[in-house]
Amino acid sequence: MDTASQLPRPAPGRHERASAPIQPAWVRVTHWLNAIAVILMVLSGWRIYDASPLFGLRFPSAITLGGWLGGALQWHFAAMWLLVANGLFYLLMNALTGRFRRRFLPLSVPAALRDVAAALRGRLAHPDLSEYNAAQKAMYLGVVLVIVLTVLSGLAIWKSVQFPLLRDLMGGYDAARWVHFLCMSAIVLFTVVHVAMVALVPRTLLIMLRGR
Repeated sequence: MDTASQLPRPAPGRHERASAPIQPAWVRVTHWLNAIAVILMVLSGWRIYDASPLFGLRFPSAITLGGWLGGALQWHFAAMWLLVANGLFYLLMNALTGRFRRRFLPLSVPAALRDVAAALRGRLAHPDLSEYNAAQKAMYLGVVLVIVLTVLSGLAIWKSVQFPLLRDLMGGYDAARWVHFLCMSAIVLFTVVHVAMVALVPRTLLIMLRGR
């Protein structure tokens, strides 16, 4: 018997580690499809909001999508189906591949607060881009929950009669509009912070484009 075949294999070299994708293709595709869907929904949502504002604030028509209420609703619903289908596929793949457990767990609240404070001071180190720091874990998990709540509150507004229990859980039709608006605001804030973090660590953009 060849005893050499029983010896432990050496650890992968630097070249092998570098060639392994940090973000698989399905993550990159769902990331960019989600970005497109969110942008379309926010811009069309601003136009829908302007037709019946909650308070004095109105969004300039130049930064809205749809041109008029009917057109904005069409854009909004089209983007909604893309967001839901893409989001369900993303969550399913994370569960089936074990990526959710590897990349997002464990999550420590004190560590997340510490990393957020370091990021605000511009001192958050991120030497290993194959691992999420605690701030990233908290932000990514948080925005997923916010998107889910956005879809549910949107259903409570769109199909209020068909989903009375969902509408009541939101506190009624008017309260569902507030929940939807606040969730949209949280998504916009996340996007701004996310883009700012990418600007500070440009290699993360290359990873999301090339996987490496």
